[in-house]
Amino acid sequence: MSEGAARLIRGGRVVDPSQGIDGTFDVLIEDGKVVRIEERIEAPDGAEITDAEGLVVTPGLIDIHIHLREPGFEYKETVGTGVVSAAAGGFTAVACMANTAPVNDSRSVTEHILLEADRHPYARVYPIGAVSKGMAGEELAEIGEMASAGAVAFSDDGLPVMSSSLMRRAFQYAQHYDVPVIQHAEDLDLTGPGVMHEGEWSTRLGLPGIPGAAEDVMVARDLLLAEDTGGRYHVAHMSTGRALELVRLFRARGVNATCEVSPHHLLLTDQAVSDYGFATCTKMKPPLRAKADVEALIAGVVDGTVDCIASDHAPHHHDEKDVQFSAAPFGIVGLETTVSLLLDRLVHAGIIDLSRLIELLSTGPARVLGLEGGTLTPGSTADITLLALDREVTVDPGSFRSKGTSTPFSGWNLRGVAVGTMLAGVPVRLP
Repeated sequence: MSEGAARLIRGGRVVDPSQGIDGTFDVLIEDGKVVRIEERIEAPDGAEITDAEGLVVTPGLIDIHIHLREPGFEYKETVGTGVVSAAAGGFTAVACMANTAPVNDSRSVTEHILLEADRHPYARVYPIGAVSKGMAGEELAEIGEMASAGAVAFSDDGLPVMSSSLMRRAFQYAQHYDVPVIQHAEDLDLTGPGVMHEGEWSTRLGLPGIPGAAEDVMVARDLLLAEDTGGRYHVAHMSTGRALELVRLFRARGVNATCEVSPHHLLLTDQAVSDYGFATCTKMKPPLRAKADVEALIAGVVDGTVDCIASDHAPHHHDEKDVQFSAAPFGIVGLETTVSLLLDRLVHAGIIDLSRLIELLSTGPARVLGLEGGTLTPGSTADITLLALDREVTVDPGSFRSKGTSTPFSGWNLRGVAVGTMLAGVPVRLP
């Protein structure tokens, strides 16, 4: 669509939680912006028509927790392959973590990521800067420099901020830029050599466990620090019911705290390590937890405590994951499975409605990080995702656009899939 041209998306089911819209409408886009949403709109002269009959039209989906690996680990993923994978999975925007090499702890690395994103315009990229220099947990990184270069949040994800004083200072500095501090909530002293959730199944399998308390005590500490400083706090990939209850409690006390969960923590338990025969696609951090934790997280998704769902897309080279369980790196891919998994196992299963899912994947993520998007209100940028609710797909890692293929969902038959995205009203064409 050329500059100044119009596009009419006709006859789709428009679902926009930000406006309470769920019905069959036309959407008119001009100059990359949403102009009108009405039951019937006559196409302006020269407008391009997108027939959305039978499809769902939503604000562009946003994944606020992925690992693009570039710079430094391009054999695992690059900005280019990552954004293509995102678009293939229905996402119009992603936020990428700082555990690169060199670490994204400076203006120059943040700018490099954004330059690479400009070269591969398949999805918007929002860099997340490191909290500490080199993610070493000792000295505060140049938060102001990265914020001015385009960083939207700060996190040492992959590692926790173990130092209470450093975390406290991070909250204080980040407030100047009105951005959250995102915590990989894990007390490493409690984790020790653990490789899966500590419980019945770690005992049965003879593997060292990671207790749920490793997450809970870190979340409790951080919430107290956020309360004292007035900082914005976001818990990444929450996996325990007790951590969720802590967020619920402190939020009721007025603390600015948000949280995300990942699909694998909603759909699998630690028993999967046994069921999959020690397959390393069941090894992630935080680990798959007990059934009671899964049930608590789902309840948090239903009642609104959980702000968003993020894939924690963490690609590794096949050779790195094709080793014994204890030696394999933590992490799986998720950009191309998240939407179908959630449509099939949450929406079609009747656990949540479609509007709530779009809130978790679009409106909520935009609100948490203060990003453009998450809405189709007139005047907003026309980033859009199209969904086919009843189209059946089978998860096939061999067809992924990501360089990573490790997933516990291989072979799952699912109903519902993303079939296209638009950026500023222009359909994204994958290479």
